[in-house]
Amino acid sequence: MFLLACSNDDTSYVAVNKKLSFEVPANFPNVTYNLNANPLTEKGFELGKKLFYDGNLSANGFISCGFCHEQRFAFTHHEHQFSHGINDLEGTRNAPPIQNAAFMKEFTWDGATSHLDLFPIIPITNEVEMGETLTNVMAKLQANQEYQKLFLEAFENGEVNNENFFKALSQFMVMMVSSNSKYDKYVRGEDDISFTEEETYGHQVFKQKCASCHKTDLFTDDAFRNNGLPAYPGINDLGRAEVTGSASDNYKFKVPSLRNVEVTKPYMHDGRFGSLKSVLDFYDNGVQDSETLDPILKQNERLGISLSEGEKEALIAFLLTLTDNEYLNDERFAEY
Repeated sequence: MFLLACSNDDTSYVAVNKKLSFEVPANFPNVTYNLNANPLTEKGFELGKKLFYDGNLSANGFISCGFCHEQRFAFTHHEHQFSHGINDLEGTRNAPPIQNAAFMKEFTWDGATSHLDLFPIIPITNEVEMGETLTNVMAKLQANQEYQKLFLEAFENGEVNNENFFKALSQFMVMMVSSNSKYDKYVRGEDDISFTEEETYGHQVFKQKCASCHKTDLFTDDAFRNNGLPAYPGINDLGRAEVTGSASDNYKFKVPSLRNVEVTKPYMHDGRFGSLKSVLDFYDNGVQDSETLDPILKQNERLGISLSEGEKEALIAFLLTLTDNEYLNDERFAEY
C-alpha cells in the first residue's frame, strides 16, 4: 500500500492504493505471470478495468476490448463466428475467451505474443479490430484529466505511458480467474458436490480420450496443434506458421481451454461449429490428414478419436460441469 498526496484546483486528497491478494486455486498449476514485476493493486485493477471497457482505445471511439469479450459468455464475442471490429469489419478468427491468463504461456490462437502485457497491442493495432495506433491511444489518454488522475493513483511514478497502460490492463486480466465451477468444487471436495452417473462416465471418457491435449485443471496444455480441420472456404489460415515462419507449424492453433465451454460457442479458431455435439462429431469422423496433423489424432490406423454416441452425450454432460457461473457473474469484472 502507498499513500499519494495530490492537489487539483486547490482540492487536496490522499489516494490509498491497496495491494490485492492473488490466491492460486488448490487444483491449479503455478502462475506463469510475473506478479513481482507488476504487483496487483486496487487502483491498478480499477484503471485496467476502465481501459478494458473504453471505446476510445479504438480508432472510431466505439470498439472496446469488452465489445468482443462479453463477461456472461466467458469474455467471448457471443454467437459471432468471426469478431466484428471498427466499421463492422470482420476478421478471420473467433474471439477466444479471457480467463486464467495468469497461468498461460502464450496468447492468441497463433501465439503471437508470450507476454500478457504485450497482448493488447494485437487487437488495438489490428486494422479490422480496433484499428488504432499506440501513439494515438497514448495521446488520448494523456490529454484526459480523469486518466491523468487514475494513472497517478495506480502507479508510483504516476506516468501516463505505454508501460503503465499495459500493466494496468494486465492487472485486470490477471485477476480474471475462473475456478469455481461444479467440477472445481467436486475435485476440491467442497460443498458436498457430487457428479451424476453420466457426468462421472463423461469424466472417465474425457481422461481417456481428451486429456492428452486438454491437460491439468486449466484444460489446455498451452500448446499448438493441428487438429485436422479442413481449410475454411476462402480462408487459408496457416495458424502458428504465420508467427514462426516454419512449414512444420502449418495449421497449428493453440489448444483452447474447455472451461466455460458451454457458453463460448461457436467453436474452433474459425468458429465453424455451433454446438459441442458438432465438435465431437468432427473428432469422431471429420479429421483430415495432413503433413502436420497431430500424431495423437492418427493412431491405430484411424484418424481422429473414436467416440460412441453414448460417450459423446456423457462427455457433453461432463463439459457442462466446467461452467463457472460465479465467474460469469462476478461484479468485479462487469462493465460499469
